[in-house]
Amino acid sequence: MHNRRSVLTRSVFALTVIATACSLTACGGSNTVPLSQTDQLTANLQNNVKNVVVIYAENRSFDNLFGNFPGADGLFDSTGKLKTFAAQRDRNGALLNTLPPTWGGVTAAGQTKVVTQAQSMNLANAPFNIATAFQASAGVTLDATSVTRDMYHRFFENQMQINGGVNDAFAAWADSGGLVMGYFDYSASGLYKLAKDNVLADNFFQAAYGGSFLNHQYLICACAPEYANADTAAAKPTVAAVDKDAKGNFTFNLTTSSTSPASAMDGKPTFALSGNLTPKNYAGDNKFYAINTMQPPYQPSGNTPLALSDMKLADPSKATTLPVQTATTIGDLLDKKNVGWKWYAGAWTAASSDGQQDPSATRTVIYAGDSNGVASTGALDFQPHHQPFNYFAKLDPNANAAYRAAHLQDYNDLVKDAAAGALPAVSFYKPEGVYNQHPGYANLNDGDKKITDLVAKLQASPQYKNMVIVITYDENGGAWDHATPPKGDWVGPGTRIPAIIISPFAKKGTVDHTQYDTASVLRLMTRTFGLDTLPGLKLRDDSLVKNGGKAMGDLTNALNL
Repeated sequence: MHNRRSVLTRSVFALTVIATACSLTACGGSNTVPLSQTDQLTANLQNNVKNVVVIYAENRSFDNLFGNFPGADGLFDSTGKLKTFAAQRDRNGALLNTLPPTWGGVTAAGQTKVVTQAQSMNLANAPFNIATAFQASAGVTLDATSVTRDMYHRFFENQMQINGGVNDAFAAWADSGGLVMGYFDYSASGLYKLAKDNVLADNFFQAAYGGSFLNHQYLICACAPEYANADTAAAKPTVAAVDKDAKGNFTFNLTTSSTSPASAMDGKPTFALSGNLTPKNYAGDNKFYAINTMQPPYQPSGNTPLALSDMKLADPSKATTLPVQTATTIGDLLDKKNVGWKWYAGAWTAASSDGQQDPSATRTVIYAGDSNGVASTGALDFQPHHQPFNYFAKLDPNANAAYRAAHLQDYNDLVKDAAAGALPAVSFYKPEGVYNQHPGYANLNDGDKKITDLVAKLQASPQYKNMVIVITYDENGGAWDHATPPKGDWVGPGTRIPAIIISPFAKKGTVDHTQYDTASVLRLMTRTFGLDTLPGLKLRDDSLVKNGGKAMGDLTNALNL
């Protein structure tokens, strides 16, 4: 009897298991229970997208380039009339009657078309077209071949300019005066056409406040670099001086110097110390973080080799040499899943050689523009702080030479790999100075041609049928934008920037209003290749939700999958 009950019990259990399994898989037929909408999208993404390519240009806000884009949240209403925005305020909070002059002049040194500081005065307190604004005062029309002056784009200054989301303190806390409010009519450009034919994201923010260095770091690790014991290291003189509130908590306001002009109309602001590092415990964890430009510990670096005995390293005694970083990067997570990746940089080979010269030698590639500091095809102006993987121990040129050579390559390698159908699953492309569109040393036109030509090469690749290309900018370059950044964590996000998504799967001819930031490309990679989630991505999304907002998108809303 005992045996018969056991058999019966086992039989009932087996039938229950079978019934349960049938309810999940529709036994007796080919149908299956539908996946959830989210799971189905992930499955479609992973089945269709095999290559993600990120093209990373420089220093333009969304309104600066795409403010007149049809259907986007830009500068103009449906009739073509300039919208009304919060007027710029002075440093004491009073409304400015006019924009301040552009300190030092609008155009970079050596330009054929010149707009001086005096010729930039008396502009209305509103956005203005850079091309036509100075026709009366200077007798010139600027265009996409003009190199305009550089502007502040630093961690604390960016937050002071955003001013809690009102974006009304850009002119007050700029070193360039009123130029921050300028925009270009970019509608004749190749990138503008690519945006019209594919997807333009108009709610895409730079992931970190401030400049290129930190946003490049965030692009690969969703983190800010650490500088251990900075108070006893070479970098001590570069720790920023930041105000505290009545409770002794750090604010995001730099301490102004005693000689700083009270009004933005009288001169650019000056600070006690707008340094490269946060004060200790600024982020609440008793650490120092690098937030403005620091140099790689490996060549190519802005700092020369320490000695002839090892020309592959940068001098660690320099205050701007960042110690080797060990945080987890997207490269580490891709390696863990055996997913291929490369960082391709324009002039990488030439810059690597240039960096390994005798320390006394004159460099001809690294930070080497022409006599006026402007980049050209003969003066490429390679920017080593735009090479984020070159700060990490895993890319050590001595300890991990073969790994480094496999993952850090030249633009020419990118072109060859694309033509051969040999691109890795994840590719990053960083143009050298002449082609990155950075104000101060590059124009818009040269970079536009280079990037659109690369897109054409990628579209001709046998891999394009399964490719997603994302063209975006590292940060705003100090240029104003009217959109309020969502409130995230202490690192960002900062000002809104352009992003174009190009793919056979792109929702052609649309504007995507989904909320994104720079690390949305990492979210796309994470979902596409089934990666672990970087801690910084979780922190950002959790912080957004905690502050009453919503998590960042992963670019899948721009795709038909």
